[in-house]
Amino acid sequence: MRLHHSLLGLSLLVGSALSASADTVVLKFENILTAGQQSAPIGDYYNGTGGPSNNYGISFSDNALALCLNTPGNSCSNTSRGGLGDPTSQGGGLFFLSGSETYMNNEAGFTDGFSLFYSAINQPGSLSVYSGLNGTGTLLATLDLSLTSSGCSGIYDAGFCPFVPVGVSFSGTAESISFAGAANQIVFDDVTFGSAIPNPPDTSAVPEPSTLLMMFTGAGAAIGGVRRRIAMARS
Repeated sequence: MRLHHSLLGLSLLVGSALSASADTVVLKFENILTAGQQSAPIGDYYNGTGGPSNNYGISFSDNALALCLNTPGNSCSNTSRGGLGDPTSQGGGLFFLSGSETYMNNEAGFTDGFSLFYSAINQPGSLSVYSGLNGTGTLLATLDLSLTSSGCSGIYDAGFCPFVPVGVSFSGTAESISFAGAANQIVFDDVTFGSAIPNPPDTSAVPEPSTLLMMFTGAGAAIGGVRRRIAMARS
């Protein structure tokens, strides 16, 4: 019976380690735009319309837009990641052209932390995390976004560049985020839920092989110890 309980405990430990990294969600704003588009509404792209792989139950208010970012050979805006950061997140970002803020809603809620990259060369901005939808309920966290440096020259030809990382931790469950600032003056990317570090390296559902090896080595040693104690008790 003790061996069974030990095995169950170890399997739960391994299972929780496997699932912990799967809790982090990163919105990269890629593949929302069609060829030739400079911007387009995000809407429910991450709430089913973007296909099963992008269905996180997350929606954006009407003024939230995906912006085409400059990449080598494609000059489509005044914004670029400049070849820095995740290479699979270079082509699109989040911004708004009307109002002073835009909202992201997640009815299921998220916990622990929130982070992203942003560029704001003329006007500062802010982030606010709320317990209710559309900026209602309790204010769980705020983060001021100061001005960033300007300019990626050469093949990127963009003023809103480079992007800088910011993040905040909070207690409780959040259902919405306000992205605030002057319209058309701030751009966001790699919006990350469940981590105060944007686009962390462990966003895959499986830990690094070295971590798995340590886990299973420790599990094997613990099981062996339980078996030896049972054998000694029976002798």
